[in-house]
Amino acid sequence: MSVELSVVIPVYNEEQGLAALFARLYPALDALHIPYEIIFVNDGSRDGSAAMLREQFQRRPDVTRIILFNGNFGQHMAIMAGFEKVRGRRIVTLDADLQNPPEEIGRLLAKMEEGYDYVGSIRRLRHDSAFRHFASKAMNLLRERITRIRMTDQGCMLRAYSREIIDAVNSCHEISTYIPALAYTFAQRPAEIEVEHEDRAAGESKYSLYQLVRLNFDLMTAFSLVPLQMFSLAGMLISLLSILFVCYLAVRRLLIGPEAEGLFTLFGIVFFLLGIALFGIGLLGEYVGRISQQVRQRPRYLVQAVLEQREADATHRAP
Repeated sequence: MSVELSVVIPVYNEEQGLAALFARLYPALDALHIPYEIIFVNDGSRDGSAAMLREQFQRRPDVTRIILFNGNFGQHMAIMAGFEKVRGRRIVTLDADLQNPPEEIGRLLAKMEEGYDYVGSIRRLRHDSAFRHFASKAMNLLRERITRIRMTDQGCMLRAYSREIIDAVNSCHEISTYIPALAYTFAQRPAEIEVEHEDRAAGESKYSLYQLVRLNFDLMTAFSLVPLQMFSLAGMLISLLSILFVCYLAVRRLLIGPEAEGLFTLFGIVFFLLGIALFGIGLLGEYVGRISQQVRQRPRYLVQAVLEQREADATHRAP
């Protein structure tokens, strides 16, 4: 039997909320009355998440598949591992924290029935802190200014993709990227819908301020050369202003004479220019670092084990 829907869920230290996820996810998918599979990817959890996933596989081996990493490789690598295993014609990604209700998956599939190959989601009445609201809006604004990627709510994991888009994503071998943005670049008819948003069932967010900044750098350097071009233009502009300022100081010295009072002003200008230079060096280092990671061709993640029912057994047990 062909699989119509694959749901990919990365899991990292979600022991407290997995039982609630199982209790809501399977009934929601059963109610769709289509062949489906759920792929949980354990991203090196240090709590009892892996054991709970194994138990759930034993309960529902017909629709449950488990990928166990031997370390923590990050949420996006967990999703990529799931993408490489999916069998479904349509693929949905979902967080394990229940902030995006699994009951909303049916609405994403209904939108795809209208002919869309990529359906993003916008969280209605977000239950996040003021800081996360502000950080999300800032990243959205920066991304839209630098790239052609238009996503109203880039932090929402609940998204649906056609199999063609997932195949295109799998053909890319980038070490570091932002999957929803990468998939968006392959979409012919993208769309967005509003979905419900709930408080976390348990635990706390895995995204720190550093990780949010890191994600922004990935977006900028993976999908656009605009940062380098802006830095080049800024360098030319500052060089021109510096030449004009030096000419001004030379003329002033000839007409008025040396002036010691302007020493600290010069210091301020020098420090300003040094700050811009250091920022530019860091920006160049970001691009060079990505190239260095890519050419080493190291594995993006290591799989410890895969728990899945063999297709022959599944066919034998199917009614």
